[in-house]
Amino acid sequence: MNINYIKKDKQLIVEITEDIDHHIAEKIRRKVDDEITRYMPRKTIFDFGRVTFMDSAGIGMIIGRYKMMKLIGGSLEIVNVSTTTKKILEMSGINKIIPMENKMEVG
Repeated sequence: MNINYIKKDKQLIVEITEDIDHHIAEKIRRKVDDEITRYMPRKTIFDFGRVTFMDSAGIGMIIGRYKMMKLIGGSLEIVNVSTTTKKILEMSGINKIIPMENKMEVG
C-alpha cells in the first residue's frame, strides 16, 4: 500500500492510491492518525483520485478521521471522487457533513 502525504500551509493532503476495503482502511487509519498527530493540520484533505471502489470500512475510516480533526479544531475534505465512490459516499450521508470537491490539483 502506498499513501502519499503532502504537507502545505497547515494542510495535510492524503493521496490514496488504491481501492479501500477492510484491510486497506485499517492501514490508512493508522498511518493517517500518525500524520495528523505529528503535523496537527488545520485541514486534512483525502484525495480519492485513484480510488474506484470503497466498502463500508472506508466510510468508517473517513468518519473516524472527521471526528479526529474536529477534536483538534480542524476540518476534513474529500476531493477527486469517482462517480461510483461518490454514490457510496452520498448513500452513507457523508456528503452532508464532509465537503466533497470534484477536482483539485495536488502537488
